[in-house]
Amino acid sequence: MSRLIAGAKFLLGLQPPGRNLDVFPDDVFLVSYPKSGNTWTRFLIGNLISLHERADFSSINRIIPDPEALTKRSANALPRPRILKSHQYFDPRYPKVVYIVRDPRDVAVSQYHFQRKRRVIEDGSPIEDFVRGFITGQSSIYGSWGENAASWLAARNGRPNFLLMRYEDMLEDTHSELAKIASFLGVSASAEHLRRAVENSSADQMRKLEKSQAHLWSSTKDTRQDVPFVRTATASGWKSELPDESVAEIESEWGTLMRFLRYDLATNNRDGVDADAALLLQGRNTDRV
Repeated sequence: MSRLIAGAKFLLGLQPPGRNLDVFPDDVFLVSYPKSGNTWTRFLIGNLISLHERADFSSINRIIPDPEALTKRSANALPRPRILKSHQYFDPRYPKVVYIVRDPRDVAVSQYHFQRKRRVIEDGSPIEDFVRGFITGQSSIYGSWGENAASWLAARNGRPNFLLMRYEDMLEDTHSELAKIASFLGVSASAEHLRRAVENSSADQMRKLEKSQAHLWSSTKDTRQDVPFVRTATASGWKSELPDESVAEIESEWGTLMRFLRYDLATNNRDGVDADAALLLQGRNTDRV
């Protein structure tokens, strides 16, 4: 009976679409590996483009929808053109993509705490064990960090319909990086408009909103409220949270890709095992990195 019900929902478009999402030629996708700054970027863009309401946890899924929080039928009914959130690995149908990348050592730490928030792992669970699963892609349905990032970079980096953004650069100069995104989207934004969008999307502002609205947002409403979704919102937190052995394991697995993305390695292992990703990326235009 359960299979019949699932089949009926699929045929009627009543399930989240996943990779079965219908993609339209005027779609723009805001893509990242989970816990790489996608929500913050959605707030920044939402506060830049929304004329009638400020982006917050009660409105963000209307302003920049997450198809995984909608049925396929609802996603298809959204007004166009759509700006959509995605964590998917490379999908050749996506016509225009902003891809946000973050240091995988920080992504591992952020995912660890988010899994605590979701009650997937217990407090005190060794982060070393989590990192091993993170490296092999067991912590996410979207592949591993390296598989996800390399799939997009190998296929699209340097092309005019692809904008690569580093989370760390966005932290360092949010105004300038948001201006790049606005230009890519074809959005006219004054300096004052950019300033307001950045101010309304600050980590402090998002933390305040989370305290009063966590129950209204699909990603936080059924999670632990004593563990914040918006944590430090900084770069290089891994230096105080990851054991040396976990850092070495991440860098051994993805060292070549990390160097390509301008992340300095902390260990002496400079040879990474992702040679295939390096070969795929050779010759690509890195002006956007």
